[in-house]
Amino acid sequence: MKTRPFLILLILLGTAAGALAQTNEAGADLPALFSMNSFGTELQGWNNCAPATLTNALKHFGYADDQYRAARWLKPNNEDKNVSAWQMAEFVNTQIPELPVHAIVRDGGTIERLQTLMVNGFPVVIEFGYEPAGYTWMGHYLLPIGFDQAQTEFNTMDSFNGPNTRYSYEKIEHYWQHFNYKYIVLYTVNRQEELMALLGDDADEWQNQINALETARAEAIADQEDAHAWFNMGSSFVELGMYDAAAQAYDKAISLGLPWRMFWYQFGAWQAYYYTGRYDDMVSIARQNQNDGGGHYVEETYYYLGLAREGRGETSKALENYNVALSFNPNFSPAREAKERLLQASS
Repeated sequence: MKTRPFLILLILLGTAAGALAQTNEAGADLPALFSMNSFGTELQGWNNCAPATLTNALKHFGYADDQYRAARWLKPNNEDKNVSAWQMAEFVNTQIPELPVHAIVRDGGTIERLQTLMVNGFPVVIEFGYEPAGYTWMGHYLLPIGFDQAQTEFNTMDSFNGPNTRYSYEKIEHYWQHFNYKYIVLYTVNRQEELMALLGDDADEWQNQINALETARAEAIADQEDAHAWFNMGSSFVELGMYDAAAQAYDKAISLGLPWRMFWYQFGAWQAYYYTGRYDDMVSIARQNQNDGGGHYVEETYYYLGLAREGRGETSKALENYNVALSFNPNFSPAREAKERLLQASS
């Protein structure tokens, strides 16, 4: 598809999204210098940035275990290359009965939103692109622990580089965009209303996706060659159930070029193609993951391959794919539910 129809699609859909998008920032005065000193400083084990970062954040609430408790549930196979933000939230919400701590996930975060939550005592973990020395692009989780307005930088607990790793606001925004500005907020039950008030209209998940979509749309209009902006539009369209628009946005992002590990971490394109009947495209992405040297260690690769096989009517192959996904991670509920559904339909 050529650029002009895409731009028309952006403008038309943006009319609806823009009408619903609202100003999100809390608007509170922020200090010039801020630091939270209640976090852990545990460096990650192999492929363990998600469990380590989450564990370091949970230390704020008196969490007593190391990263391997979370890892055993989140990624029983230590070669697993990805833990999604929703899985991290599920671990907090269901697997730590000794603490009254909960987690929510939102997209479309901003520097000011991040600072506002921190100043009010809410730990925040962000998911962003990462290119440490000696490595090509990958996904990573980061725990901000403070900020310096004069230097325009965050101080962070980076599970790979260690405590007090500093990143400029510009670098955070650049790499955070690669994951639709996704963030996880931790809070105690008694502070839920306070958190929702700080989030404003982003407290509502549906409105949050509309707001994130508007951000991505504006970025794509500003730079039609911004593959991440198109990809983020696809991700928000998927969350809003607009699968045709999502598939077109993902097509554009892929045509512009994405980091080769992108589909280790983000799976909205598979969902968009599934709901638009594009099973061959789903298989193509799965094959790419299986052959790129690491994506075969991602349970989502086999889950979405199973959905594609099921869509084609290849139920035995679909069941095999679901079983492979569950062999990597028995706690991966989408594969478990898909397998149960398929078995029930076949009985």
